[in-house]
Amino acid sequence: MTIKQIVAHPKPTVSDWHFPNMPAGHRAQDDDTESETTPQADVLVAEPEVTKPPMYAVVMYNDNYTPMEFVVYILQSEFRHNIDSAVEIMLTIHNSSKGIAGIYPKDIAETKAKKVNSLAHREGYPLLTQIEPHQGE
Repeated sequence: MTIKQIVAHPKPTVSDWHFPNMPAGHRAQDDDTESETTPQADVLVAEPEVTKPPMYAVVMYNDNYTPMEFVVYILQSEFRHNIDSAVEIMLTIHNSSKGIAGIYPKDIAETKAKKVNSLAHREGYPLLTQIEPHQGE
């Protein structure tokens, strides 16, 4: 390239990523006259709307064969309840025919219910755990 060709082809402007339509080193507040003459195509992007996933209750059902100790063990090991909470939930299951072991998003609730049913079956107990849509908070 000759000097004439270099002068004839001006150096391309580099944009600042904060202000894509402004050359590097310029800010809109620095040069008000330029912003009046230069059209701006900046777009304000709204924050994406994030909603909480639908929650599901993991429900354990009472039966006449599964020992209470096993239910308490499951509530502690799989649902991370302390001993007092696990006993209280187990008594609710025993007295009301069912009780909520935990509330989770659908995929987690399904996984926990399947795991509990598998553990109970492996131990020879007919304990049934299912998920239901939760209409809480």
